[in-house]
Amino acid sequence: MSKVLGLNKIHLWLPNMFEFKGGIQVYSSFFLEALQQIKNSVKYDLFLKHDTQISTGFTPLSNTQFHFAGKWPVKVRTAIFGSQILAGGILKHPDLIISTHLNFTVAADYLKQLTGIPYWAIAHGIEAWNIQRPSLQKALHNADKILCVSNYTRDRLIQEQNLNPKKLSLLPNTFDSNRFKISSKPSYLLERYQLQPEQPILLTVNRLVSQESYRGYDKILEILPQIRQVIPNIHYIIAGKGDDRPRLEKAIAQKQLQDCVTLAGFVPDSELCDHYNLCDVFAMPSKLEGFGIVFLEALACGKPVIGGNLDGATDALCQGELGALVNPDDSKEIAQTLVKILQRTYPLSLMYQPENLRKRVIEIYGFEQFKARLNQSINNFCNPR
Repeated sequence: MSKVLGLNKIHLWLPNMFEFKGGIQVYSSFFLEALQQIKNSVKYDLFLKHDTQISTGFTPLSNTQFHFAGKWPVKVRTAIFGSQILAGGILKHPDLIISTHLNFTVAADYLKQLTGIPYWAIAHGIEAWNIQRPSLQKALHNADKILCVSNYTRDRLIQEQNLNPKKLSLLPNTFDSNRFKISSKPSYLLERYQLQPEQPILLTVNRLVSQESYRGYDKILEILPQIRQVIPNIHYIIAGKGDDRPRLEKAIAQKQLQDCVTLAGFVPDSELCDHYNLCDVFAMPSKLEGFGIVFLEALACGKPVIGGNLDGATDALCQGELGALVNPDDSKEIAQTLVKILQRTYPLSLMYQPENLRKRVIEIYGFEQFKARLNQSINNFCNPR
């Protein structure tokens, strides 16, 4: 019989969680909430590299202590954060360290060699692929558990880093089903974008980062002229901000698509659900997405979704059970699929049943399922066979 491990003190290492809302940050927030519901008597120390304070409205458990490195200048922040997590590990000696970003596991590996503290890591997407740093490769091999957001990320890590498959578990993204719900097209957004209620609308939500143009909005811009031949009043909204906007504006002008494309810019959290409900199809035929929480949010609003079949979107859309999967490099296939969806001829009846679509995505990826999966991983770790 293997020794049962007790968890009284857990250290969580996060890039940030409060002052920036990307995929890792949203995941980290849900992870903390689920973990503290499962283990509410554990003492938690949270070390956040880029945040400076807790956001308004967040109420942590009383047994949670925060350590912020974000107040320090960027040029010294990594060193300060590194000293914080190492000193915290040595002085407080937690029973487990969990890092929500793989890069921090190098420090966790050092602590494990020095003190024997076990550590977990969470693998999301592009940061987990094509890893070349020997120190990070070693840290992944020495991790006690790696939680992966998708089978795609898990399979790539196993193949590229030759990791023990038993060490890797799935903990897919989740979403707030109380926040993302079905409703009619918001009149204020129709007015803002000068659209008609019956007008077919495509939507993509992502950061407009020049290094991340793999998310598929270029392909949709490329095929819009073809789609307009069949659906003349189609309109495409790209929501998000970033340094890629000037290039996109130029591309839209060159293709003479100014009248059917809107760059909506940054969409605040308070309007995100309304934007999903504004569209008729959420389209993001990406190529290097680790999972894509935006797919779940759109599905929870009862919207047909199209994603790429070469990355973690295959997990988010359950291999095509919840939405359409296309080759993100095949412009013709993307165009044909979008037209079929808009004409309601795509062979997936669930796509046209908003309430059932919402129910199904909650069953698979709702917070309670996320918490149950995490609880199983914790139980397996504390009660090894």
